[in-house]
Amino acid sequence: MASFVFGIVIAKDSFFANFGHGNKVAYYTMLFFFYLVNYFIIVFFNMALIHCTRAYFRGEEVNLRQGLEFSFSRIGVIFLWAIFAATVGTILKAIQENSGWLGKIITGIIGIVWNVATFFVVPVIAYENLGPIDAFTRSTNIMKQKWGESLAGNFSFGLVQFIGIIIISVPLFFLGSLANPMLGIALAVLTAFIIIATVSAAQTVFTAAVYFHINGEESQQFNHELMDHLFVSK
Repeated sequence: MASFVFGIVIAKDSFFANFGHGNKVAYYTMLFFFYLVNYFIIVFFNMALIHCTRAYFRGEEVNLRQGLEFSFSRIGVIFLWAIFAATVGTILKAIQENSGWLGKIITGIIGIVWNVATFFVVPVIAYENLGPIDAFTRSTNIMKQKWGESLAGNFSFGLVQFIGIIIISVPLFFLGSLANPMLGIALAVLTAFIIIATVSAAQTVFTAAVYFHINGEESQQFNHELMDHLFVSK
């Protein structure tokens, strides 16, 4: 949250805005580090959650400390992946900002493909001891193998998140606004944040479940036959 607030502040600051337009190298370098911090934080904590998920599926005791310690043990590969992802993100952003409408469409399509292809990257770099490029390739291959499952899951969680915000955050905004507009905004933002965080965690658990199922890890916590037939095959 702090990194996003920082990004908003510097975007509104005329000094930084002029600095960015006057020096493209400095602007994209700053953007790269912004992406780097975000990717590192996201992957670090998602990996901890996936490790806790694996322990739960195995019937073991789950605690936050074990998850964080596992992420710390993989901190090198997490950092390498963050560099790789930030590089790709910065390049796409540069192309998007310096090309016409056709370039924007192309980079938009590439961005969608990138999100799909990297769906299983976190569990891959967690357990398969692969570098960034090999992890990307491995995630892509898993995606080809389980195309329907991952895409349907991604869409379903996004739909749940959208519905949750509509039926919870929006009514709370109007109710809070009856007393004070700022209260309405605060309630809406807080509940939306909780919904997004919860759904994001659920999606990470789902990704872990599909990944472990693909790799043949038996678990008493979910039905393997159901996992095979839950979605339409490719």
